[in-house]
Amino acid sequence: MSFANKFVHIAKRILPSPFTIAVLLTGFTFLLALFLTESKADSDLPHALQIMEHWEKGFWELLNFAMQMMLMLVLGHVLALSKVVNQLINASIRFCKDTASAAFFVTLLTITVSLINWGLGLIFGAIFARKVGEYALKNNIPLNYPLIGAAGYSGLMVWHGGLSGSAPLKAAEKGNFLAADIAHLFPDGIIPMSETVFSTMNVTATILLLLILPTAMYYLGKRTSPQSYDLKLQTEDTKTQEQPLVGAERLDNSRLMAYVFGGSMLFFGIYKAYTIVQAGGGLSFINPNFINFMLFGTGIILHRHIANFLKAINEAIAGASGIMIQFPLYAGIMGIMKYSGLIDVFAGFFVHISNDFTFPLFTLISAGVVNVFVPSGGGQWAVQGPIIIDAAQQIGVALPKCVMALTYGDQLTNMMQPFWALPLLGITGLKAKDILPYSLFLMLIGFVIFSFMLMVF
Repeated sequence: MSFANKFVHIAKRILPSPFTIAVLLTGFTFLLALFLTESKADSDLPHALQIMEHWEKGFWELLNFAMQMMLMLVLGHVLALSKVVNQLINASIRFCKDTASAAFFVTLLTITVSLINWGLGLIFGAIFARKVGEYALKNNIPLNYPLIGAAGYSGLMVWHGGLSGSAPLKAAEKGNFLAADIAHLFPDGIIPMSETVFSTMNVTATILLLLILPTAMYYLGKRTSPQSYDLKLQTEDTKTQEQPLVGAERLDNSRLMAYVFGGSMLFFGIYKAYTIVQAGGGLSFINPNFINFMLFGTGIILHRHIANFLKAINEAIAGASGIMIQFPLYAGIMGIMKYSGLIDVFAGFFVHISNDFTFPLFTLISAGVVNVFVPSGGGQWAVQGPIIIDAAQQIGVALPKCVMALTYGDQLTNMMQPFWALPLLGITGLKAKDILPYSLFLMLIGFVIFSFMLMVF
């Protein structure tokens, strides 16, 4: 049995569904708090019931955050389903003349798009990989299709350092759940995007990723043999006879209405960003609400009709179900850690084993491990973010650097965590074991780049 097959076999045996993992983590956190923290003196409840109270209190604290992340995924998916994105993919396919060139361009474009929005990048990469596979079959081009599938998944290793990164966006939002803890260091308790996503460290890391990852996949494409694969070719939809629009249906299918409404959203979003910059606010306008507001308007415009936009929403919404149902559990875990004092125990442990040089590296590694069990960047920030921020302040490490260390670790192990690969596997017809050898290769390169950045800057 190959390494990939063994890995997939072990993962299937030890990893239940992400929701079940969240339930198990909740129970584990409860037990840790029960044995590692003390009962609150100002409460008459038994210790166990106090912890349950902390859990229930936290359970509802991230509903706004959950909705923001759901919209970010769904609206990104909606953009990927638009004709404009489809035309971009079709125009790019002509450069995919063999496995090496296809791996290069699929990786390059998928990473670029994922830096804009992770939901858009995930579906874009999947559709691109699928169309490359179909193009190769139609034109009798020998192709290593699993390698192309892995190239289409590469965006999930860079997304958290882009414009839709959950942790940097949330840290830059006024009134975020860690604002009170960092208000003495940052005005209004926000860490601006200029110090995280747009920092010299992350910009350098992004440039290196854009240069090295596509080149590495090109190298692999040159040195791997084509593989036969079975892929049902999709034919172009034949135009059905259009039925005359009746009454209010004209509004649903009105281009004018879509362009006016979507354009108004984009205009106001740009206007608001401009006024904030002019007032000296820099990039503080970039937060989850701003990103989603602009995605909403752009999605309506690109789909041209309200009816088309809603059709795409219906297709994309299923992918957000995991976020909706898991976030309250992650928020409950955060509540236990925050209100029981467990966060101080963990932070003290990291302070004991780290110094200002090693702490960012420990953060990266620990975030990579946690991501295997909490496959959501936003959920992970809720669980691990408070620990990292507390420990970083005690050690004296720059908070923006620690935020980015968490993002690097979180996105790294997406290359071995199959949860977010499910949409891609469904679209491409591949299996996790098919893309795993190549995605692990990407993870190794990413680990070197991210670790180097944290040590140099």
